Amino acid sequence: MDTLYHLRIDTPVGALLISGTTAYITSVHFTDDPEEDFHEAPPLLLECAQQLFEYFAGDRREFDLPISQHGSTFQHTVWNQLVKIPYGHTITYLQLAKRINNVKSIRAVGTTNGKNALAIIVPCHRVVGANGVLTGYAGGLWRKRWLLDHERGDLFTGLR
Repeated sequence: MDTLYHLRIDTPVGALLISGTTAYITSVHFTDDPEEDFHEAPPLLLECAQQLFEYFAGDRREFDLPISQHGSTFQHTVWNQLVKIPYGHTITYLQLAKRINNVKSIRAVGTTNGKNALAIIVPCHRVVGANGVLTGYAGGLWRKRWLLDHERGDLFTGLR
């Protein structure tokens, strides 16, 4: 079994905890835990941090990282559609269900979106409720709003 490494970084929307092996990024999630003393991170986690910093600086719109998260075939189908949502755009849960050719799965799509372990990299924040209403986000709705505003250029991040 591969060793799991962790790297905590500070961002404009709070601390992110990046986890992964030397081969894959397995999770990126928001954390309110105090900074922990992790062992030296492998190059892949440092590259992930660099790409996230570039995203927050407005210099990166897509991520180029090997990722792996556990889930069913259905969940992977949904997550694969999330990465196809263009930077600065949103779709509804219903539109996402239509993209996987399963309109009746709208609730399962919402549940799967919420189980995404790769915040920002697999952009579940780009999925909104009907009529553009912001709905649940594991990092909190204020973070979802911030990320969407950032991608639309509606705020100044102070990082440029």
